Amino acid sequence: QVQLVESGGGLVQAGGSLRLSCAASGSPFRISVMGWYRQPPGKQRELVARMASGGSTNYADSVKVRFTISRDNAENTVYLQMNSLKPEDTGVYYCNAFLYGIDYWGQGTQVTVSS
Repeated sequence: QVQLVESGGGLVQAGGSLRLSCAASGSPFRISVMGWYRQPPGKQRELVARMASGGSTNYADSVKVRFTISRDNAENTVYLQMNSLKPEDTGVYYCNAFLYGIDYWGQGTQVTVSS
């Protein structure tokens, strides 16, 4: 059973930055894909960014250039550096890990961007 613990959310003004971290435990293997999803108020959960253990990445069009995902494979940790934040980036951010066909989710961390 993989557990994911997120940290780094909070309240920030538009144009500011935040860095999210997610540490995975409980897996003796390198996790295939780790990433971040978010759920804006009243909307469905959506992909923000994800990164495979080999280094390939996918970003939502709305965050390209502004957000950067990175991983520490040895520690099964994933980070999301968020710059030039906008009010529309507000939402609950969830860490995701994909291992042997199973999706694991963190508890979520709130990111609020004020205008």
